[in-house]
Amino acid sequence: MRQLSRLCRLCCVTALLNQLEEAANAAHTFFMANPEHMEMQQDLENYKTMAGKVRLVDREAKPHMENYSAGVKHYDQEEYALAIESLERALRGYYTADVECRVTCEGPQRFEEYEYLEYKADLYEAIADHYMQILVCQHECVRELATRPGRLSPIENYLPLHYDYLQFAYYRVGEYVKALECAKSYLLFHPDDEAVLENADYYKSLLEETMDPETIKPRKEAAKFLRRHKLESDLLQMGATGLGFVYTEPSYWSSSSARQDEHRVPSGVNSEPADGPALSVGKKPAPRMDRELREGGSLLYSDVQFIYNSQQLNGTQRVLLDNVISEEECQELRRVANGIMLAGDGYRGKSSPHTPNEKFEGATVLKALKFGYEGRVPLKSARLFYDVSEKARRIVESYFRLNSTLYFSYTHMVCRTALPGQQEKRNDLSHPIHADNCLLDPEASECWKEPPAYTFRDYSALLYMNTDFEGGEFIFTEMDAKTVTASIKPKCGRMISFSSGGENPHGVKAVTKGQRCAVALWFTLDPLYRELERIQADEVIATLDQEHRGASDLNINPKDEL
Repeated sequence: MRQLSRLCRLCCVTALLNQLEEAANAAHTFFMANPEHMEMQQDLENYKTMAGKVRLVDREAKPHMENYSAGVKHYDQEEYALAIESLERALRGYYTADVECRVTCEGPQRFEEYEYLEYKADLYEAIADHYMQILVCQHECVRELATRPGRLSPIENYLPLHYDYLQFAYYRVGEYVKALECAKSYLLFHPDDEAVLENADYYKSLLEETMDPETIKPRKEAAKFLRRHKLESDLLQMGATGLGFVYTEPSYWSSSSARQDEHRVPSGVNSEPADGPALSVGKKPAPRMDRELREGGSLLYSDVQFIYNSQQLNGTQRVLLDNVISEEECQELRRVANGIMLAGDGYRGKSSPHTPNEKFEGATVLKALKFGYEGRVPLKSARLFYDVSEKARRIVESYFRLNSTLYFSYTHMVCRTALPGQQEKRNDLSHPIHADNCLLDPEASECWKEPPAYTFRDYSALLYMNTDFEGGEFIFTEMDAKTVTASIKPKCGRMISFSSGGENPHGVKAVTKGQRCAVALWFTLDPLYRELERIQADEVIATLDQEHRGASDLNINPKDEL
């Protein structure tokens, strides 16, 4: 993991020394591993402006990963010859890096801090323990080589994906022998993958008239690599049993993370390119979810109006609703906002956390209730914030037909205001494209579910309070963070809700005039991550209700005195 302070200091020092190109490279290196870090993005843009045209270099890039990314980009652009060149280079680099990684595992036995002072083992135990340590390290090279710098999680199915991309790329350039060879190489890792099995059979049918397809074997380096990997796994299992510790083999290659494109099922019927028959074109599969997808449940309230579902919004687990709250309720919430909001609330005190061209102000439900209890805002209005957020939670829970309780993870009323004199020639977003429970990595087409992301969030919702501003459209994009799949204009009472994972990258376009206000809601299915302030707000509401009931009980009906 990259050290933020070290790289930030390097950026500052090189900038002070007027080495702007090096400063830009240091900033670029950090930003490639931390794409959610908006301050570094701003610094990077400043360095690029001051230094002029520079070729940015990632100082911690892994060459085999750079070639893999280039190959995937060429593949996506249907530049199959270039894709083959890059992916083959990536494979050669991978196997070279694997040798280097395994060599670094050799050496003296490693201890954490002062563990060696307490280490007691006889000669044979020490030898076995040392060997097991080396073996575990070498076995883990699979994970190390599939992990991008700065990330904690590896790219799933990384090595097999090379062969998966190559099998179709070779097919498209008419090299059916190599296509079959790569398909068989992929099947070494996933022998039950139906799509690639069908592709392999199809390639065989293309070769039957000229040669015996059974003479085509998987690539030797893939077979050797996998055979060694399985032997190491067996040794680790036996060693763990003998030395009395538990070893669980990680899932290094997940077949659920197969190549996400339309060329997975063979067919000789559909469109045929000039160089031969084609594989059928299907719909690009949606990103994988951890739970069963359901939607279309009751909206619970008769005045709430359904507008669009997931299909109409070109995505997964999305819904757009209107009339969730009335015009009068919107106006009342705006009045509450004006009375309780502070600049930077919810953004670690930063009044412009995502863009220097807008000011962000926010407040929580608990703060609203406290202000209401103290008489600083009408208590009825403060309670409205609480009530509409609960209404939104119930709608989301019902519409997505969740079979367990949906809890609040965070509730935040937020207004973003366009700063005068800073709106000309804006090309930034009010809120950059992101996902709510993982770190979006457009370059890798991945969303890393690891800190500092709020990995426990499951569903999100935004309830809009006004429309008297310019810009500020909510947008969904593809994983590339560029291709917009849906754009939504906020207005009073409108609510967009969606699942919080990498299947729903989203952001907000620049607010160029006026103030845009909304109630932002994040939910979790795990009660361990319930919002603490919400629990406290529940207690405040319970106390207020009890006081109200007590006051009602003390009221004497005049008729009772007769």
